[in-house]
Amino acid sequence: MKRADLSDADCGIAQALGVLEDWWTFLIVRDVAGGTTRFDALQRALGVSRRALTERLGALVAHGVLRREAYSRHPPRYDYLLTGKGEALLPVLVALQDWGTRHVMGDGALTATAAADSPEARRVHQLVGHRLPAVTLTRHDGGEQAPAVPGRWTVLYLFPGAFAPDAQALPPGWGEIPGAVGCTLEARTYTERHDRFRAAGAEVRGVSTQRPDQLAAFAAHARLPYPLLSDQDGRLAAGLLLPTFRAGGVERLKRLTLLVDPDAVVRAVQFPVTDPAGAVDEMLDLVRSRVT
Repeated sequence: MKRADLSDADCGIAQALGVLEDWWTFLIVRDVAGGTTRFDALQRALGVSRRALTERLGALVAHGVLRREAYSRHPPRYDYLLTGKGEALLPVLVALQDWGTRHVMGDGALTATAAADSPEARRVHQLVGHRLPAVTLTRHDGGEQAPAVPGRWTVLYLFPGAFAPDAQALPPGWGEIPGAVGCTLEARTYTERHDRFRAAGAEVRGVSTQRPDQLAAFAAHARLPYPLLSDQDGRLAAGLLLPTFRAGGVERLKRLTLLVDPDAVVRAVQFPVTDPAGAVDEMLDLVRSRVT
């Protein structure tokens, strides 16, 4: 099918591909979501020619996926930022990454964890030194905030899903998915150690792709003293290329923990997490050794 045919097609997939013309376009959106927003930085990261990058950025702006925001008038220079239309692509990128990891790089098995020497693990540990993308997430109480606490060290633990017994049933087959079980134990262990983390100079935040109302039900059930944040739109997952898996019709975060400094830069990573309770104590020791 010629590209000219796609614009007239009645199929939404065909029309979407008329905007996302090739793999470079997907990678541009991926890198912009991760905070690489300037032309020269995008060219270095992608290794694409200036002409090809100019053409694709122009097309994404024309289609309303990106917008330009000037950061220099003389000479004219721009940041390329996602629009609302562009942010709506993030769940697609998360799902595409999950599919590629599971079915192209993996053997197709459904898992909420990974081997320590896997491509996923290497990718996650390469986040050390990487600044969190400038996103806001919805707290379980309905407020909005950045994943990391400004000016404070933050322990950001990401989990597949935590469920209040009277509010939401476990997804089908949850107990058979390696690494899925343990979210309640992890959350309660962070609760028991919460005062110690604060005394050591760090705040605790939990993140999952569950809806805020689901997180609110669990936070009330478990009596958590710290906020849970919803990444239901995949902003953090896409921005950091976080490992995910699909269960119960939802893309879910694999269990991992980030130690983030006061400037929102990742300083340590725990992944894979095979012992949810033990990993909390390991992170507390890490905070005590890093935070002064």
